[in-house]
Amino acid sequence: MKDIAAVSSQDTLEEVRVRYIGRKGSIAELFKQMGKIDPSIRGEFGKTLNMLKNDATAQIEAMARELEQAETLAGYDPTLPARPIAQGSYHPITLIEREVKRIFTRMGFAIKRGPEVEDVWHNFDALNTPDWHPSRDETDTLYLADIPNMLLRTETSPVQIRTMQAQKPPIRIVAPGRVFRNDKPDPTHSPMFTQLEGLYVDKGVTFADLKGTVLQFYRHLLGKNVVTRFRPHFFPFTEPSAEVDVSCPFCGGDGCRVCKHSGWIEVGGSGMVDPNVLETVGIDPEIYTGWAFGLGIERMTMLLYGVDDIRLFYENDIRFLSQFGGRR
Repeated sequence: MKDIAAVSSQDTLEEVRVRYIGRKGSIAELFKQMGKIDPSIRGEFGKTLNMLKNDATAQIEAMARELEQAETLAGYDPTLPARPIAQGSYHPITLIEREVKRIFTRMGFAIKRGPEVEDVWHNFDALNTPDWHPSRDETDTLYLADIPNMLLRTETSPVQIRTMQAQKPPIRIVAPGRVFRNDKPDPTHSPMFTQLEGLYVDKGVTFADLKGTVLQFYRHLLGKNVVTRFRPHFFPFTEPSAEVDVSCPFCGGDGCRVCKHSGWIEVGGSGMVDPNVLETVGIDPEIYTGWAFGLGIERMTMLLYGVDDIRLFYENDIRFLSQFGGRR
């Protein structure tokens, strides 16, 4: 149609559209004449009108796209610099987790993962946690409402149980992953965080092996001058058990704001695998011994990057997250 081809603006095109295919347009008026057409040719007449309407509609829509493209190009300046493309980066938690896994992989540990929804047996019973232990209370643990004896795992220790059930010693693994606690969010607590636990089971494994491995790990992560300190503690699944401290890598142990002027920073728990745990998974504690340890990835990330509020990792503020790309 010549009228459509001659259109030069969206307003003019709308006038043409109303004139031809609007409710009161010329094509609509022709359809109203159908009752007056000889029945012998009415079908052919209607078919021709439909073809006319469809053709006009297609031409109008094509012209609308052409006009829109022309308007876009009219405001385009090829001399302007290209718009910058934002480059993504790894989340700081991912950066530190990757570094921790890299260190342990070089030390001969395999990476193992397990389900985040666990049963009570793997999460508590097999780990020698008695029924009266406070960690089993609903005030600490998130149980599934509709499925009995199921919960969101409170640590990655169930991965150790599953691994010891599936393979015989020697076993040397680390198990990273998300864990869940019934904690109220604050600067140092979160109901969800990332944990990594290590396990070594073999003949003749001693506490000295544990101390040496942990010391070398933290020296790789925090610096070659870091030293460790083991303080007696209690965990149901290890005996003896110890909390692990490292000398503050920021002040060299002299005391600063980061270590609260103590010279030491608490980094996790450790100990020799309790013989009851080994027996539960079918490993003879008279033949094999083992050690286990754990650390919080968020805690390490906060320490390495100087972050003082764990909630910042989960708020997805691009201004915060964009600061970490490429450090590790």
